[in-house]
Amino acid sequence: MPSLTSSGLRAAMAGALAAALTVSLPASAQGDPAAGAAGNTLKIGVIGPFTGGSADFGVPMLNGILQAVDEINAVGGYLGRKIEIVRKDDQANPDIGLKLSQELVAEKVVATIGFCNTGVAAKSLEVYQTSQLPLIIPCATGKPLTAKYPAPDSYIFRTSPSDAIQAPFVVDDIVKRGWDKVAIFADTTGYGEAGLKDVEAALAAKQLKPVHVARFALGVKDLGEELKAARAAGANVVFSYTVGPENAVIARGRQSLGWKVPQVGAWTLSFPFFIDGGKEAAEGALMAQTFIAEPSNERRASFLTGYARKYKVKKIPVPMAAAQGYDAVYVLVHSLFGVRDGKLTGPAIKTALESRNRIYYGVTATYEQPFSKQDKEATTQNMLVMGMVKNGAVTFAYPEDAKRNLFVQRKQ
Repeated sequence: MPSLTSSGLRAAMAGALAAALTVSLPASAQGDPAAGAAGNTLKIGVIGPFTGGSADFGVPMLNGILQAVDEINAVGGYLGRKIEIVRKDDQANPDIGLKLSQELVAEKVVATIGFCNTGVAAKSLEVYQTSQLPLIIPCATGKPLTAKYPAPDSYIFRTSPSDAIQAPFVVDDIVKRGWDKVAIFADTTGYGEAGLKDVEAALAAKQLKPVHVARFALGVKDLGEELKAARAAGANVVFSYTVGPENAVIARGRQSLGWKVPQVGAWTLSFPFFIDGGKEAAEGALMAQTFIAEPSNERRASFLTGYARKYKVKKIPVPMAAAQGYDAVYVLVHSLFGVRDGKLTGPAIKTALESRNRIYYGVTATYEQPFSKQDKEATTQNMLVMGMVKNGAVTFAYPEDAKRNLFVQRKQ
């Protein structure tokens, strides 16, 4: 893990952060108690699965958010107000997520960052939209989440890569590798349903159809028969779309059949449930990533060092979730400084998020204008790289991506 080598570097970074978060507002606005803050704090909601089966990526997301908040508070917060996180554990349960989203509105947070599970987020979107409370999604990737409302009216923003760009990115890679007979294994959640459609559409764009499609509920322990059917159909690659241990069930099932075909997928193949659960059967799996935990430049080295120090760990369970949560906080706070009168109403924050503010040099990307009135997705396909499981961790699938990763990409 990289480490900071001098107090001078730390001071320089703190100074740069302070400069980035400083803006002059009228004195009347700076002291306005109606500016979305209670006393000397500014409330921001955070919601995600911090216990239960999806905590493996919910907790890193939360940790990344808290890391960013601590950094911002250390240099003065928002116009002298400390940022206060109001956290809610949705336990990956849509009904619980809905109830907790309503609580966040009642507790008058100025915006919310959260959701890891597409199905959980989907059930709560109306709460944020009707309450005009901006929601920034740093983990959940289902395409429908930012498509439910017309873009100009939508309060739903996202910094994680939509499956609408992940699926074609992975399909492009497997076709380039010569794998053209695809078996899709997708769970029956909202995530799996949306992902299946995205993969089928990406294949159709290449004049391909899946040779086999398997659907299964979460919690399945054996997919041997479906894997046999996929093998009989002539599949030369398995594209899996699920969030938990089921990815490992697929990997171990292939291994037990002696079926040596590659397993590819979206970012969930970088989760511990797959890598630790699949063990040697997970080796070589390929997936889309926005962030790989290697100190390829100063920003990423600083983030990794800060995370390791704060949480006393040698590695982040799901680095991409942590980095995207971290960046979401900075994207939001940078936009708050764009509310020129300091009155942090939902519509004012929405407009600020959609406007061109000062550039935020993030961990996963350089954010010049992450959102606009017509576009609520901060991530474009050029920001993705292919990751590969190697020796129980995720690294770059291609050496050229490791070199390209020296330079943080911007939205196209």
